[in-house]
Amino acid sequence: MKAIVLTQYGSPDDLKLKDIEKPTPSDGEVLVKIHATSINDWDWCLVRGTPFYIRLLCGWRKPNIQIPGAEVAGRIDAVGPNVTQFQPGDAVYGDISECGFGGFAEYVCVPETALALMPESMTFTEAAAIPHAGMLAVQGLIGHLQPSQKLLINGAGGGVGTLGVQIANTIGVKDVTGVDLASKFALMRSVGFTHTIDYTQTNFTEGQERYDVILDTKTNRSPFKYLPVLNPGGIYVTVGGLTPRLF
Repeated sequence: MKAIVLTQYGSPDDLKLKDIEKPTPSDGEVLVKIHATSINDWDWCLVRGTPFYIRLLCGWRKPNIQIPGAEVAGRIDAVGPNVTQFQPGDAVYGDISECGFGGFAEYVCVPETALALMPESMTFTEAAAIPHAGMLAVQGLIGHLQPSQKLLINGAGGGVGTLGVQIANTIGVKDVTGVDLASKFALMRSVGFTHTIDYTQTNFTEGQERYDVILDTKTNRSPFKYLPVLNPGGIYVTVGGLTPRLF
């Protein structure tokens, strides 16, 4: 099979298209014929080997992950022993970043627990864009947010933000503020944001509005900076951002 292979940290120019052996599913695994994959920050970090924790996880001098690609959508081509959830021909999608990556290839073997059945109305291209950002949004909002509350999403024009606002709307939240560049406002309003703030013009942490939940996809300031704009009992959740701020 053909795959885009990573042998050293560097730039996208260091990636090579190669013919490699097609994998065979082992116990609890399925073989997926990939129809679509996406490129996200995990892949960009893996190719560069930065920030430093990537090398702690994926190899210090050179990557021990051969094929990037964290999200896939495709069809089950074969199943290994003791697989119970899927059968050949099933359309599936998932985030495989915790299973060794491998999405930039014609086939990949992953545990069946990493995948879900695709809705019939969804295309492979749509499905491949959802799993990673979608689960970050779910983890950041479900259990923290109630219908009557006010939500703010920092970095709202990216994957987590545009999916998060739709999750919030489904819960019944009517007041959702998004913080990002003004050039993204049309998109943000089209997916459900009721208020928008251009961070280049306004520092929302110094404003008068108060929020019950803040979902931060950027973490570009200290979490303590958010306290003045949280209602009593409010919740701040970070799902990624600048490494020094996360620490």
